[in-house]
Amino acid sequence: MAPGAAAGGADHHTDGDAHMTDLISRALCGTATLALLAAPAAAETLTVSWWGFNGDKLDEFIVQPFQEQCDCELVFETGNNADRLNKVKIRGGSGVDVIYLTDSFSQLGIAEGLFQPIDRSKIPNIDGLYEMAQAPQGEYGPAYTVGRIGIVYDAAQVDPPITSWNDLWREDLASAVSLPGITTTAGPMVVMLAGDKAGVDPFEDADAAFAEVEKLKPNVVKNYNTGSEMINLFSTGEIAVSMVQDFALGRLKAAVPTVEWADLADGDIAVLNTVNIPTGAANVERAHEFINFILDPERQKILAENGVDAPVVASVELSDEAAAGWTYGAEMIEGLKRIDYEKMNAAKSGWIDRWNEIFGL
Repeated sequence: MAPGAAAGGADHHTDGDAHMTDLISRALCGTATLALLAAPAAAETLTVSWWGFNGDKLDEFIVQPFQEQCDCELVFETGNNADRLNKVKIRGGSGVDVIYLTDSFSQLGIAEGLFQPIDRSKIPNIDGLYEMAQAPQGEYGPAYTVGRIGIVYDAAQVDPPITSWNDLWREDLASAVSLPGITTTAGPMVVMLAGDKAGVDPFEDADAAFAEVEKLKPNVVKNYNTGSEMINLFSTGEIAVSMVQDFALGRLKAAVPTVEWADLADGDIAVLNTVNIPTGAANVERAHEFINFILDPERQKILAENGVDAPVVASVELSDEAAAGWTYGAEMIEGLKRIDYEKMNAAKSGWIDRWNEIFGL
């Protein structure tokens, strides 16, 4: 009997017999006490902040199996990187136990002191990750998946094929290129590539890097801010070349089947999605358990085979079909270029102003 039912039953006693009333009251109080003792405690919760994409698959392959493992309940905050990180900042590092972010945003969180170092002894699956993913930002969280930024081009319009980042500056690509906007994930990487072309460190000599960006302007039709915008530019024939993250390739090829991912001799750029524990996390033990769960080799294989995330566990083997479109395999992953996001984030505000001077707002 629930406590409320016991209290309701007491209202029906007969006032004519005080002794009987006392016995009934004791009995009812005892019943209520037993009911309270028998009632299950409120479910332990783990709050996860992530994007919320692939909701049905995440529920099937992460949420439900982890809840069964931990006998707890997962609750969520969803949104883009900037909004979710800002919420944690406003709350002083509290409110969530685990946060998914791209590496540029997790570096911002580290700089703000919003994340705590992880206890790697509680995440043994880290040892099975590619080296790049194990400690991409020092003592903080690992990467749970990897992507890449490269160049795509319409093979029906571009000949010879693109084989280097420097090909973006080719004269035959005049008015054929779309670059990611400077405030996107990939945008600041254009400045770094321009520095490479100029033979300088763009963090030390931004003038030389932006001189190369200026030289690139005649090839640029438009800077895009969303994947959908970039795909539309290809579909309408306004562009034949762009710099993109690999998650957009499937939709792009569906729209324009002649689009190819360029095989760059100087390597694609790594984009790591990380998972961290905020400083004010309420359930640190479960947070470590959750991170270890999503890094389990079999879990990583399931997620890759079902189109959720590329694996970072080195032992995961995928069929050619399952691997298609993913950043996958030791050769590809070890050939990726890494970005120093600590330096990039510090330089970004100044770069935005200089970029807008060239391309306009």
